Amino acid sequence: MATEPSIATSILLLVLFLTTSTISSASPSSDDLVAELVSLRASSPSGVIHLNDASVSRFLSTASTPRPYSILIFFDASQLRSKPELHLRELRSEFGILSDSFSKHNPTSSRIFFAEIEFMESQASFAQFGVNSLPHVRLVEPNHRALKDSDPMDQGYFSRLAESMSEFVESRTGLEVGPIIRPPPLSRSQVVALVVIFLISMPFMVKKVIQGETLLHDQKVWMGLAIFVYYFSVSGTMHGIIRGSPLFVRDRNDPDRLVFFYEGSGMQLGAEGFAVGFLYIIVGLMIAFVTHGLVRVRNVVTQRMFMLVAMAVGFWAVKKVIYLDNWKTGYAIHTYWPKRWR
Repeated sequence: MATEPSIATSILLLVLFLTTSTISSASPSSDDLVAELVSLRASSPSGVIHLNDASVSRFLSTASTPRPYSILIFFDASQLRSKPELHLRELRSEFGILSDSFSKHNPTSSRIFFAEIEFMESQASFAQFGVNSLPHVRLVEPNHRALKDSDPMDQGYFSRLAESMSEFVESRTGLEVGPIIRPPPLSRSQVVALVVIFLISMPFMVKKVIQGETLLHDQKVWMGLAIFVYYFSVSGTMHGIIRGSPLFVRDRNDPDRLVFFYEGSGMQLGAEGFAVGFLYIIVGLMIAFVTHGLVRVRNVVTQRMFMLVAMAVGFWAVKKVIYLDNWKTGYAIHTYWPKRWR
């Protein structure tokens, strides 16, 4: 009879031991989770870990707090990448550049990881985070128990792409991301291919230059460039670029109506500059035609006829420029006559 309680106690202890062993084996330690995240980061080209519902539960939902790491998550949706107003492709690329830059500056750091979640694969995770619009980025810090309590990245941090995203990470985590390292525009193989093509074409290029058969020896090319520079200067294109002037604006009283000419000297629209530049080009080309082309015509009647047409067109163009200046500024142009002519 005395042995029965001891047997029951032994069985109970064995059951408790097996249960504890099962629980401990089912719940990975923090070191195991960090090791898994480091391995997943190493297998990704840009260091961005792809998460789904199961991995979100493993690394975030069921992991005990405080966790020894933070995770910055980019929420993506493949079916919305074609919408240009969302800029998902560009922002996802910048997110990868941010992750790669951090990894290069901090190769042994395990305090923060960069991850992405795709909507079609992980709709439950989207619901847990409370994400209902894109683009969206959240930072899950070590003490966040509920995923909805994680810090969302403000839309303003998307303005300067990876640079502004790094400011968000540094301000929230205290970690230093380092300068953003962007990939070169050309890969090493592309550079080598271009160099080889250039070296092969060098003899042919030198031959063309010696014979004077390049575009730099073509008078028509230089004439076209001269006309372009002239139009670029008289149309106020540089002014529009510096000031950021729009090509046109919408009428305040009628939003469906577009305004191409703005009355008032304080603002000039792009369309105004292009119109005035076109008028100046007409006058300049007519003068060039008269001084370089018309003088070669031997028929006097033809010369006079084209001369009258050029004068009429030039008068019309100058009159339009003067009218537009008076309409915008209110200043009138008066004819000056010497006193002895009066």
